[in-house]
Formats: sequence, C-alpha cells, structure tokens
Amino acid sequence: MSNRRYSRLLAAATLATGLTAFSGTTFGPALPGTAGAEPTTTTTPFTTPNTDDCPNKTTPPSPIDSSEVPEPGQKAPAALPIPDPPIGGKRLGGCGVILPAGAAPLPEGISATAWEVADLDSGAVLAAKDPHGRYRPASTIKVLLAAVAIPALGLDTVVTGTQDDANADGTRVGIGPGGKYTNKQLFQALIMASGNDAAHAISTQLGGDDATVAKMNAMAKQLQAFDTRAATPSGLDGPGMSTSAHDLAMLFRHSMTLPLFAELIHTEQVDFPGFPADPKIPGDKDHPGFPIANDNHLLFEYDGAIGGKTGYTDDARQTFVAAAERNGRRYVVSLLKADVRPFRPWEQAAKLLDWAHTLPAGASIGTMPDGSAAANPSVALASPPAPQSEAAPESDTGAGDHQNLRTVLIVGGVFLVVALLLAARRLSRRR
Repeated sequence: MSNRRYSRLLAAATLATGLTAFSGTTFGPALPGTAGAEPTTTTTPFTTPNTDDCPNKTTPPSPIDSSEVPEPGQKAPAALPIPDPPIGGKRLGGCGVILPAGAAPLPEGISATAWEVADLDSGAVLAAKDPHGRYRPASTIKVLLAAVAIPALGLDTVVTGTQDDANADGTRVGIGPGGKYTNKQLFQALIMASGNDAAHAISTQLGGDDATVAKMNAMAKQLQAFDTRAATPSGLDGPGMSTSAHDLAMLFRHSMTLPLFAELIHTEQVDFPGFPADPKIPGDKDHPGFPIANDNHLLFEYDGAIGGKTGYTDDARQTFVAAAERNGRRYVVSLLKADVRPFRPWEQAAKLLDWAHTLPAGASIGTMPDGSAAANPSVALASPPAPQSEAAPESDTGAGDHQNLRTVLIVGGVFLVVALLLAARRLSRRR
C-alpha cells in the first residue's frame, strides 16, 4: 500500500465518521456555531435566496445570535464603503447570477447565496452570483490569516502550547499546555483541520488578536478586497466581520502564491504532537500525538482537486473556497452562506468546477486586480506537490509503520477466521 493510499484511507475514514476536529485529546465533531468543518446536519431547510435586489450590498444578513454584539463601551463598526466602480469590472457590480455570453445553463442544486468561479492563474472571473454581496466568512478567513502569518513566522520556530490556546472557542485541533509545536505544525492544524487553538497560538506570536486582525485587514485592503473585514483571526463571528465571494476567491488566489499554503491545502493527513500531563490534574498522564486529516471533502472526492478551506458558524452558515485543475486549466470557486441542501458545499463547488470547464477559452465577466495574486505580481502562483502514484513503491519515511499496520491487519484477520471456524465446529458438535 502506498503512503498516499494509506493516508487517503485514514483521512477518508476520519471524515466519514465526522471526526474532523480534535477537542482536547480525543476526536470530536465540529460543534454547531463554531468556525470549522462542515456539520453533518442542518437545522432548517434551505433554498437559494434571491439576491437580485442586492439585499447584502452594504452589510451581511442580520445575525441570529449575539456573536456580533460589541463589548461593553465599544460600538459596532460602520459598514465598509462600496467601491465605485466595482472591483473587477462593471458586471461584477450586479447582484444576481452573472454569466458570460454563450454559457451553458448552470447545474442544478447550487443553493449557495453567493458564489464565484475564476481562473486561478489569469484572474479572469468566469461567472458569479452576488459577487460583491457581503457575507460572513467563518473559517475561510483563515486563508487571510495564513497569508499574513506564513511570511512573518519562522516555520522551524518551536512554540509552547498554553492553556489559553487550549481554551479557544470552537473547533480545536488539540493543542495542550506545555506541548511543543513548530510553526509549520501550527499551520498544518490551522489550514488542514481549521484549529482555532492553532489560530490563537499563531496570532499570539503576531502581537495578539487585535494586532493580528489589524494586519489581516491591512492586507485585505492592499489586495483590494474591500468587502472584507476580519473581526477575529479564526473566523468566529464578531462585530463587523465581512467578506464577499469575489474577495474570498482573490484572497485564496493570493495565498496560493505561498508554497507552504499550496502544500498544506493539498495535504491529506499528518501526525500532530501530543502534550505532557498537567501536574494540576490528579492522575493526568502524558497525552500522545495523533493524526490529523484535511477536513476538505473535495480533496478526496474530486479528480484534479488542488485543495481548499471550509467554514461554518450559525450566522455565516456554510462557507467554502477551493481550487481544482483539469486539462491544464486551474479554477478557484468560492461559496458563501451555503447549506448542505440539496448538496453539500463541496459538491456544489464540484458542480460549478465541472461547469466552468465547459466554457470556451476567453469566457469572462470581469477580472481580479493584479495585486490580488501577489504583492509582487511577477511571483508565479505556487502549485501543490504532485500526487504520488498509487503504484509507486513505499518511501522510506513511515514505510515500516505502514507495513507493520498491514501485517497486524492480516494476522488479526487470520486469527478471526480461525476463531470463527472453531466456534462453528463446537456449535455443530452440540447439535
């Protein structure tokens, strides 16, 4: 069994059981109201809202909880200005479905309130629905956090986990007090498993949440993502939190200029460190390391998937951004305020990606600013590592562990068969 096949099976099994996030030292599903992986159910039926009248032109839909209530003594921030002309071109100022001339009908089942499909390399926008409508990003804002933090932090720097990290609200990968983590491992936890504890550990190094949010918003402005305002580093809802389908696609495109980001959104499974026993807890023992899997189903289910980022909060609903390649063409797709009906967000994204590949060359309704690809536009977009052929031989790293696992399974299966035969024989004799 190849390393890639082994990791794919392990990660897929993790996803299939809903175990996409760690809480403490045990797997646990993403909790409703948290910024993280998609929940397995939705609380209410969902149909595609009509956005033709631009209901979210200035601000996201009204929240359903108190997550955006300002702290005592503070005021909610004013709505972000609306650029005139629209970023990306005049047609992107529309609020309904916008298609290029001669396009085939859209696939059925796209229930996301807003979405956009664009060429990852050229920045041409191929189609969209309410592209500049303002919505909450949930954990997809971690794409922007990664863009700020990856160039700023040494990947080999070792960080000690704190109780504040472990106490982070929402989805946690399982950072523990006293644990030792490199920044690369924190980025794995952030991008692959949407760990809010990892977001906290990263933002602490950048000067704390307020300083980190300020850096994120400064980068959004630099990239002309003028519908975007972070309120938290992790994507948990807060006063003024906002993005748009167009901005989210631009932010993802920019982050793809970072080789580490491109690598991690394409990584299926890695081992994550444990942490020592807490002397304050009687009888506590050392907490061993554990594997973490990428929480993006598209990566496992869609041929040509490059990778992406999921998100969910009660107010944001499902959010998603991802990219895929086929026949030398790479596209990015973003979804905001989606739900799991009639299809899960990654399946809606897959339908839009399939549809985009039917468009003729040169189809476009607008374009991303040059600065959205990189602060230096001459920097080429990074590509994820080439997938290892499943027929390739085992690499040295971890090959022994995988072979040992296979041996254990085979031996265990033999013992099980023998036990069943003996039991059947005894039962036959009793009769």
